Amino acid sequence: MRSYLDFEKPVAELEAKIEEMRALQNAGDAIAVGDEITRMEGKAGQALKELYAELTPWQKTQVARHPQRPHSLDYIAQLITDFTPLAGDRSFGEDAAIIGGFGRFRGESVCVIGHEKGSDTESRLKHNFGMARPEGYRKAVRLFDMAERFEIPVIAFVDTAGAYPGIGAEERGQAEAIARSTEACLRIAVPNIAVIIGEGGSGGAIALATANRVMMLEHAIYSVISPEGAASILWRDTTKAQEAASSMKITAEDLVRLGVVDTVVPEPTGGAHRDPPAAIAATGAAIADALAELQALDPATVVRLRREKFMAIGRTLS
Repeated sequence: MRSYLDFEKPVAELEAKIEEMRALQNAGDAIAVGDEITRMEGKAGQALKELYAELTPWQKTQVARHPQRPHSLDYIAQLITDFTPLAGDRSFGEDAAIIGGFGRFRGESVCVIGHEKGSDTESRLKHNFGMARPEGYRKAVRLFDMAERFEIPVIAFVDTAGAYPGIGAEERGQAEAIARSTEACLRIAVPNIAVIIGEGGSGGAIALATANRVMMLEHAIYSVISPEGAASILWRDTTKAQEAASSMKITAEDLVRLGVVDTVVPEPTGGAHRDPPAAIAATGAAIADALAELQALDPATVVRLRREKFMAIGRTLS
């Protein structure tokens, strides 16, 4: 069953009427409603297209968090063959908030790492809603090092509200683990590509997204803090999250203009949650293009260009 966001109410009403007419048609209680259904479908499609063409930053935040939006495991299932997940940081334990391993992308060996939020109550609890603990980032570093050792490119799927802020995580060195993961992203002498597929929140996202190519889905968000967190700090009022979202430049369009993101991957009309296979396929095509470009470079150039990319951020803003 499709879940609608608050601002999608006009589309929800139209699609509900369409479903009612289809039910009557199937039951044989209506005569010649096929044309009316077609007309209503066109009207609903146009309304959805117009609505999503002018989303506010706060509305994009809601879309990025949509519970039916495809997650890292969905991307891996469709894009990666022969995927073999690896677990543990060889120091403390396993963290299911970050999944990672090796497989093949269009026949080429790749290392895949991603935040996983989960798709139902049980899996969300298992994956801690995609909020990783230190052992998750240390596992990522282990995989980065393995990828470099075997000269295998890295693909990262970023989707997290941020690193887990619990006491236990802080006691085990959360900040240091994030810093080590970010440093590993910068250091490895193999191409790495990061895709913001939903939420890219704080250092928890940067720890995987410090890549040669940073891509972002059209309705994803990427920020140093959530709009609610920013509103709480600036105004001590979380109800001003919409105002914060509009000021923070968290959308793909803003971040491409600022040089933080390289490529925007278009989503199906109505967001990735309406047609996950199409959204994932478009992402796969963008990854393939970037990977082909990067694999033509020698290792020293890969490292140099990555460092220059991040050192340049903020230097050319007007």
